Amino acid sequence: MDRVRCLAALAGAAFLLAQPAAAQDEAAVCAPVAKVPLERHLRQLSLDLLGRPPTHEEYLAIQAKGSIGAEDIRALMEKDEFYARIRAYHRALLRSNISASVFDNGNSRMSGTGAADSALVLSGNSASALRGANNVTCDATIEQDACLTASQPDSHAEPLRTRVTKCRDDHGVPMPVTFDYDTNLHRCTPLATFTAGANAVSTCEALKTSTAWGKYLFFCDVRGAAREPFICVPDPGRTATAALTVEELDANGRLVAFKHPNPASRPTLTELKRCTLDPDWRNGVKGDYLPTRGCLQREGYVMAQTQPFWATATTPNPVKVCAIEAQNRTHNPWTLASCETGRFTGDRSCGCGDRFRRCEVNAISAQGVRGVHELRVAAFNEEPLRIAESVVKRDEPYFNILTTRRSYVNGTLSEFYRNRQGVGIFNVTTPSAMEAVPAVPYEENGRWEEYTRDGEHAGVLTTPAFLYRFPTQRARVNHFYEAFLCKTFSPPADVSLPAPEDSCNRENNLAVRCGCNYCHATIEPTGAHWGRYAERSAQFLSPEQFPRFDPKCRDCALNGDTNCGGECGQYVMQAYDGDGASSLGMLKTYLYRTPDEEQNIEAGPQLLVQRMLQTGDLERCTVKRIWNEFLGRPMTAEEQRMYLAPLSQEFAKSGHRLKALIERVVMTDAYRRID
Repeated sequence: MDRVRCLAALAGAAFLLAQPAAAQDEAAVCAPVAKVPLERHLRQLSLDLLGRPPTHEEYLAIQAKGSIGAEDIRALMEKDEFYARIRAYHRALLRSNISASVFDNGNSRMSGTGAADSALVLSGNSASALRGANNVTCDATIEQDACLTASQPDSHAEPLRTRVTKCRDDHGVPMPVTFDYDTNLHRCTPLATFTAGANAVSTCEALKTSTAWGKYLFFCDVRGAAREPFICVPDPGRTATAALTVEELDANGRLVAFKHPNPASRPTLTELKRCTLDPDWRNGVKGDYLPTRGCLQREGYVMAQTQPFWATATTPNPVKVCAIEAQNRTHNPWTLASCETGRFTGDRSCGCGDRFRRCEVNAISAQGVRGVHELRVAAFNEEPLRIAESVVKRDEPYFNILTTRRSYVNGTLSEFYRNRQGVGIFNVTTPSAMEAVPAVPYEENGRWEEYTRDGEHAGVLTTPAFLYRFPTQRARVNHFYEAFLCKTFSPPADVSLPAPEDSCNRENNLAVRCGCNYCHATIEPTGAHWGRYAERSAQFLSPEQFPRFDPKCRDCALNGDTNCGGECGQYVMQAYDGDGASSLGMLKTYLYRTPDEEQNIEAGPQLLVQRMLQTGDLERCTVKRIWNEFLGRPMTAEEQRMYLAPLSQEFAKSGHRLKALIERVVMTDAYRRID
């Protein structure tokens, strides 16, 4: 039956005022709503369902048939364009874009191409801890293991090695092969200019016999591509270095350091020592190497026989790599500190790992190499959309998108999971045993393979895209309510707050703090469903690795060691109230939890979805969103009275099949009418 619509109020009022009473009664009768012509209806359906206008052949077919029925709509929803439309809808619904959510300042990103004139290297911020300053590369002219026979530009400064007299230390860690003074702290003047006058010298070697200038022998630096000599001394134009006025000499009268006259005053800089090929030891720990302050200490290069995971047919083989990055260790061989965390970028013993799995690379257009980070972000963004598409395509209950363990990987994600890549940038737990992840070649970025994740996973709600895009438990709850329940959190309009001095305002538990409790009494227990997923990452905190209580963390906290070797970042290590004091060593997510909320933590998001299905809110919200998507506007109050309950009931009776709901929405008179 056609839906009816009354005349618009203003136009009707103007018309009625001009009519006699009898005519007014007759004019008040509502008229049938005109529907769109057949061709326009097809165009409307095609644009909405497929994202494109109909083809000429499709127009002719419908004109010959004379009408558009349910079977025609179902046929449109079997086309590839419809499923692309479904992915686009869910991209917007889930805000699936983690480009700005993953912290990446380039620490793990290599520059260079691997060619003879461009060694692969971590030359950004990481170079500061590895070589002495940002954007410093290795010495690509000296092969690492030939450092003792290669020409040494600063050989005049012997002895250059006193701690490690080989190219590598006793555990094979590459040592520096050349050095330069850091011009951020030193002023380097050409030697001929520095010594100008009757006693001028032109080479660093000549300083050995110069009475006038010989004390500067160790601060004579042969630098640059032209290998020209410079004298480098603390920069007098900088406050911190200008204060280094005390000259320390060795037994031969050579300068070995510039020092501050009053180190007890705790100045910014207490000394600048001569540069050698001996790195310092961090905190005096042997094997925990640290570049000498003010020195750029460069190792050499190696020709890596193993190709990078991103290599193409035009990538050089072997590739030229700085010796530090070419290493493949899981731990520092001296300190046993792990290389499988972000710290690897500051430990000269770690390297990029097998096939450079720990490092990224920028796009190398000449080799057809695409930027690794961009590919990873795009793949993570796409994963939840593939999950949603699979549920709709198989005509499964729609809310399986929130509970299914099914997921997908392409070449980028397959390599990422199977080879434990992305260390230090993406903190993502492999969703299943590595051997269960499909083996898709890295270069096959457009090929997606299905697999089954472990039991703790719940549809799109535990994908890295969702967890990174909404990085806290509260953010995850907020978006779940907004996207799937059509609800937002806001305090009541008539809320009243206690006086500022009221102790309730200082309550650390937001679920009971005055004013905050209006929203957080719901947010906090609901957020507990994500309690086993770390915040600001996509790491699953398994009970085996992260028990509810860790006595080691408690003992560290009681001793004031809040870092505890970096092992207790997920645990309560400081007390801000009585609950915190009694919870030291407890996993943070359990703080302030009731027994019911602890059940939410262990059950995960699946339990939340089951509970929401019982309320009917998921169904009603989905009806509203599909209506808005295909009619281009929200339901009016009248349309909610007419359509919301029937559509929700039919949606439930269909087994929550999304295509059935879409079909029903686009067959309503509201969709077909001419406004």
